[in-house]
This record gives sequence, C-alpha cells and structure tokens, in this order.
Amino acid sequence: MKKTEEMNEYLDWYGSLLTTRQQQICDYYFKEDLSLAEIAENCEITRAAVLDAIHRSQKTLLEYEEKLKLIEKYHARVKIYGKIKKLNIEEVNQYLKEIEDLD
Repeated sequence: MKKTEEMNEYLDWYGSLLTTRQQQICDYYFKEDLSLAEIAENCEITRAAVLDAIHRSQKTLLEYEEKLKLIEKYHARVKIYGKIKKLNIEEVNQYLKEIEDLD
C-alpha cells in the first residue's frame, strides 16, 4: 500500500510531465486501482504494454524527483513549518496565518 501512496504523490507532483497515455494508465493503476487486464481492455492494448507503460512511468517519475527533489523539499518545509508553529509566538503566528491564507 505504501508504494501506491508514494506513486500517487509522485503523480500529483510530476504526472503532468508524462505523456497523456502514461498519465491515463498510471491513473487507472495507482488511483483507480484497476487490474492490468482492465486497463488493457480500457486502453485497447496488451497487458504487457500496460505493465511496460507503468514501469517506464515509474522510472521517469523517480528520475524527476531525483533531479528536482520537489517532494523532498516540500516535506522538509512542512516539517520546519510545524516546528515554527509550535513556538507559538504571536507575531510569527500572524505571519503563518497570512501564508495559510495564500492557499
């Protein structure tokens, strides 16, 4: 289950950099939890082609993270943000609230 969650996070960050077909197959596999046979039928390709697309997509997503480290940096920022928030300093909390309101 952890691998699926991890891949979904990679897809959220880098999925738009995959081809449309790779995105579709990965969404079916990781987000909708369809079997290889179901994906093959939906996409009108073989199960082997589905598996190949999944493996290539995973490799590509991992390479993007290895080079860009966006997910790693995001989690580091979230951790630091939590530590700052625990300080419970009124002025700092006001700034944190402003940051939260930007989202």
